[in-house]
Amino acid sequence: MIRIDGLRPAALGLTLAVLLSACTTPPLLQGPPEITALPPPAIQTPPPVSPRVAALAESLTRMAALQERLYRVAAPLLINNAELCKNSARNLLAFTAKNRFSYGGDLNEAAHVAFGMNDRLQVTGVLAGSGAARAGLHRGDRLLSVGGKPVPTGPNALPLAGAIFGPLIASQSTLAFVVERDGAERQIGIPVTRACGYNVELGNTDYVNSYADGARVLVTRGMINFTRGDSELAYPLAKGIAHNILAHAAMQRNAGTISDVIENLVRVQPDLNQLITGGGIKAMPQDLDAAADRLSLYLLARAGYDIEGVDDFWKRLAATYPASVLTGYVANHPATAFRLAAIEKAAAEVKAKQAAKKPLVP
Repeated sequence: MIRIDGLRPAALGLTLAVLLSACTTPPLLQGPPEITALPPPAIQTPPPVSPRVAALAESLTRMAALQERLYRVAAPLLINNAELCKNSARNLLAFTAKNRFSYGGDLNEAAHVAFGMNDRLQVTGVLAGSGAARAGLHRGDRLLSVGGKPVPTGPNALPLAGAIFGPLIASQSTLAFVVERDGAERQIGIPVTRACGYNVELGNTDYVNSYADGARVLVTRGMINFTRGDSELAYPLAKGIAHNILAHAAMQRNAGTISDVIENLVRVQPDLNQLITGGGIKAMPQDLDAAADRLSLYLLARAGYDIEGVDDFWKRLAATYPASVLTGYVANHPATAFRLAAIEKAAAEVKAKQAAKKPLVP
């Protein structure tokens, strides 16, 4: 910003000089003094964005919209099922945050172009129905301080911030944040939220699949596009959460392999060659798969989702992308007939408990 008042002392000195000379010398008959206009201040134009960075920024924007939808659909599943998540239930702040250093290479600049990110942590997602959402935290808010302590900035901001947040979450029911929004500071008290402590991730591929590694649930862009509305999107999310609750990836000694697949697919430009043969993931045994299907119906009902269409969804998925499609969900979960029988039985259980107004506990 150019300060105009920086010109005032010089202008004042010029006026005094004219007045003093007028006292000693008769004024000349002449026209008004010529006024020379000051040049306009220089406009700081941002450097041009390369086509590659612009394309990456568009990709980040599209991914952010899909990720936001995943958070919205997953929120009631995570919050309303804390009781069933056993050892994985946690007190959470229920929002995610990143800065431009959370993205490497050209993505650093792309994050700045797409979201205006700088070295300060910026909220990228808020779990619907959580304490953070009720308190009014918004996507895009920049985190300035928490509990009177400044929130770290720069390349290591996220792990450093986690070291500050952790003890506060353990000792306080509400954390006092100061955030920046639209250039103004706001104070927000964010209550912690009890929820299943699983991260929900977007897989950046059109392959129709989802994965659960014990700590995370990933749903691909292809699976999102296959679903018909949010209720159907909740079905693979609930199934993944059920697999995590039941520790199926660990039982199959498959957690590391699935984790590698998830790490690959969350990238803006994943290596899809790794998935051509199924990513090395073992097929889920039918008894484990059926157990996860049964639990998923309870999770869905407790979250307020309609379970009427669950069996039709999995039938349609198996018919459209059968087990012969190695990159698809059914290749990893091939026991469709066995699963459908378990789903039908579990749906009857849930409906009977709902009718009798009994607790929805499997």
